[in-house]
Amino acid sequence: MFDLIKKMLMLLTVAAGLALLVNGLSPHGIPLIGQWDTEVGVVTADTDTAALWMDFEISSPQAAKQVFDAGEALFLDVRSRDMFAAGHIPGAVSLPLGDFDAMVEGFAAKIPPQQPIITYCSGRLCQDSHTVAQLLMERGFENVVVYIDGFPGWIENGYPVATP
Repeated sequence: MFDLIKKMLMLLTVAAGLALLVNGLSPHGIPLIGQWDTEVGVVTADTDTAALWMDFEISSPQAAKQVFDAGEALFLDVRSRDMFAAGHIPGAVSLPLGDFDAMVEGFAAKIPPQQPIITYCSGRLCQDSHTVAQLLMERGFENVVVYIDGFPGWIENGYPVATP
């Protein structure tokens, strides 16, 4: 019986070691270390990308409100259409990540590439705003940042909300 348990533990150790090796070598491997503290920023498993994004993030609701009050940036809500309809930042445009491919050409035809754009979604547990910001930059938009507290951070501070 002891010999069987010993063999099983050896097999399990070898299998776990191989799995970690394959995961580490794979370009699509799952990161084992991530940023999970919402006090620090957006939750993500990809700490390398998170570090790159820090220069493109608005991390305080007060800073986002100052930009809003200045009226120079387009707020882009990347949440679902239903969530947008339930409430959004006034003047925001809806461009849900799930509909991005179908809607981006129409969006690009109306918005000049120099237009300052602030993407937002459902807060620090949501990476959709980062994904849309990256996709917009890849399409030539030059001034895109992410408001990481998103709509929840906006309403928690009592800022104005648009509803139908």
